[in-house]
Amino acid sequence: MLKSTLTRRVEWGDCDPAGIVFNPQFFRWFDHGTTMLYEAAGWPKQEMLAKFDAAGCPLVDTRATFKAPCRYGDDVEITTEIAEVKERSFDIRHTLTKDGKVCVEGTETRVWTVKDPERGIKSAPIPDELVARFKAEA
Repeated sequence: MLKSTLTRRVEWGDCDPAGIVFNPQFFRWFDHGTTMLYEAAGWPKQEMLAKFDAAGCPLVDTRATFKAPCRYGDDVEITTEIAEVKERSFDIRHTLTKDGKVCVEGTETRVWTVKDPERGIKSAPIPDELVARFKAEA
């Protein structure tokens, strides 16, 4: 399945007063990893949405397991990968490591949506071309 990895340094603004990453920051980073995954599929997010006439990929479920703290100044790697592709949704797995050790594992479920004149947006089948890219080996 498709995979993307990004590296970042933990900034002071990412941390609580004790100098460890404030947990909502991980979800911000995971969301950024998802955006980079779309680019790895071949399109920046806005181009992907325009190409397939989509409204977006809203988040409908997310969770994380925290295994070790990350601190100000740490360099971390966030690997984001497609875990499963369903007809109208897809699951994403995030693994944040520091020096090769897993610190946080996260998951997301996102739904493929198109514009709907009555409801604003509605779920729709994920286009075959995008499914093929999501299922491609990294």
